[in-house]
Amino acid sequence: MNERKRLLKRYQAHHDRKMAEHRAWAATGYDPQHRPPLEPYPDELRGLQCCATTRAGTPCKRTDIYRNGRCKYHGGKSTGAKTQEGKARQLAGYRRWLENKRKNEAATA
Repeated sequence: MNERKRLLKRYQAHHDRKMAEHRAWAATGYDPQHRPPLEPYPDELRGLQCCATTRAGTPCKRTDIYRNGRCKYHGGKSTGAKTQEGKARQLAGYRRWLENKRKNEAATA
């Protein structure tokens, strides 16, 4: 296993452990007596980069990564609506935007 995969597994385990601690603390109503102890962030995980290949062909150097190890630009966030209702809502919004844009262009021309 290469070094990045090993670090990502450690990062994910750290993230999961912290989320479990937070959920347990939330279940107590955020009682200060049950607050989880503060642990220093592991040094080997500091500066862990996204490393996705950019359009220029170089690795992405962003260090603000999600649990999957990618940044907000390469992390596979939502690609749009999945249901027919959501797609219809998106299309209606786009058509409204396009109509307003055309009205504004006609008014200024």
